[in-house]
Amino acid sequence: MKDINFIISIIDSTLRMAAPLIFAAIGGVFSERSGVANIGIEGMMIMGAFFSVLGTYYTGSTIAGILFAILAGAATSALLAFLSIHLKSDQIIVGTAINIFAAAFTSFMIFKVFKIGGQTEIVKGISFNVPKVIANIPILGKFVGGLNWFIIAAFILVVVANFIIFKTPLGLRIRAVGEKPIAADTMGISVYKIRYLCVIISGALAGIGGSCLTLGMTPIFKEGMVSGRGFIALAALIFGNWKPYPTMIACIIFALGNALQINAQGLAWHIPNELYAMFPYILTMLALAGFVGKTVAPAADGVPYEKGQR
Repeated sequence: MKDINFIISIIDSTLRMAAPLIFAAIGGVFSERSGVANIGIEGMMIMGAFFSVLGTYYTGSTIAGILFAILAGAATSALLAFLSIHLKSDQIIVGTAINIFAAAFTSFMIFKVFKIGGQTEIVKGISFNVPKVIANIPILGKFVGGLNWFIIAAFILVVVANFIIFKTPLGLRIRAVGEKPIAADTMGISVYKIRYLCVIISGALAGIGGSCLTLGMTPIFKEGMVSGRGFIALAALIFGNWKPYPTMIACIIFALGNALQINAQGLAWHIPNELYAMFPYILTMLALAGFVGKTVAPAADGVPYEKGQR
């Protein structure tokens, strides 16, 4: 029974850790499928994590907190879109600048709003009430009790995103703009509008991913709490070949590394905790080293488009 409980704990932890990665990575799929490399996902997650706490703190509503996170992520991505699409700035540099800005801005806002440094006050998190009928079922009750609404929404998102990208006219336009923007423009598709839409969707989803870390796990914002998850999400979408389902699987694999770290004491291995902490990043590097040469990015990914060019 102890072994079963440990396995369930690992699975629950993996799913909780995978949810923010899935939101951020699927957002990245939309952006990069349209031809805009979104290196700023990390910064958008930071903004989403902070503003979800801020919105909940001022309103007392977790729903409002999530809306704040969506707006913060969307606004940050709109800046990326304007600089990258309209001004033709280098997308890698712009994304990196957004990451630096987000970390510094949220640090400043913590002190400005909460009058302390390093972290905000604790707010109300998203509740997930399991019916007693299910909670009393051995094994199943423990498993379901470890889930939350973000996990359920993340897996629904993957299905919806895959349908939109591969089964709808909008998805066809997105893929066309990311592969052959000149041809798409010739066919009357607005390259700029599609790219703006996808980048803003990317930021909104990354914002929700940030709120997963706060309202869905620990209802408090701390400096550095995103801890490179935006870059892991980028690695996941590359690993997943810019497709929702393989990207989701990659997120789960990377999240397993975090789950092992959290539940390290339940393992009989005599390994320093620091090595467990390295697991998700080691997995990221191995995935990129082993698969980046075998994946094919959208042809126009990261390439600015000048309307009318031939």
